[in-house]
Amino acid sequence: MSLGEHLREARKRLVIGVIGLAAGMVIAFIITDPVINFLTEPIRVIDEKRGGDFAELMFTGIASGFNLRIRMALSIGLLLSAPVWLWQIWAFIMPGLTRKEIKYTVAFVAAAVPLFFAGGYVAVLVAPHVIEVMSNFVPEIGVNFFDSDYYYDFILKFVLVIGVSFVLPVFMVALNLAGIMTGKAMLKGWRVAILVASLFAAVATPAADIGSMLMLAGILIVLYFAAAFLSLFFDRGKRKRELAAGLDPDNPVA
Repeated sequence: MSLGEHLREARKRLVIGVIGLAAGMVIAFIITDPVINFLTEPIRVIDEKRGGDFAELMFTGIASGFNLRIRMALSIGLLLSAPVWLWQIWAFIMPGLTRKEIKYTVAFVAAAVPLFFAGGYVAVLVAPHVIEVMSNFVPEIGVNFFDSDYYYDFILKFVLVIGVSFVLPVFMVALNLAGIMTGKAMLKGWRVAILVASLFAAVATPAADIGSMLMLAGILIVLYFAAAFLSLFFDRGKRKRELAAGLDPDNPVA
């Protein structure tokens, strides 16, 4: 294809992706009420435990409610329309990939997407505990008003951070397949991995919420070891292929 044909193809894919995103945002805007009710459940629980009139969601501006719904529509619309715009990206780059690259890309996406959503689900489970624990530090004479923009930013960033952390093992396996890191090297670094996972969990959750911290750290450590053992399996297969080809895996130069 010529440069002009590539640009026309890119424009076509972009237009379809934008239309899909717009449709997803419209649907998301319609369902913002139940989503807001779901996300603010921790606030109602905290308020009930303190006897009422203690915790409320606060909108500080005239357009705060509308702005919150637009932001939610964008983020939820991105998720709803993901099959459309992901396929457009894939359809644009696929003709330039080799069969091996296509196989690796499909495997990467097939593993990364479920892990990301699993991480987001864990974040949704952990977030209410984080909010409740931190709210317990408010004195009895105080009232806890949650600014709507700040509250939504916290939930969104928390879900994204935990979701991305769940995808990191997939990158480790990708590095192994690229020959950059071996499974044995991953296992040798298990102490550092446990330390990093624990520190990340401690930062992502409040210090007072030990249960959520241990759960998150435990999941990340399990995913790390799963990636390491999977990389060992791939290394063993690669070694067998090299031996069958008459090569010496321990002496690549030879």
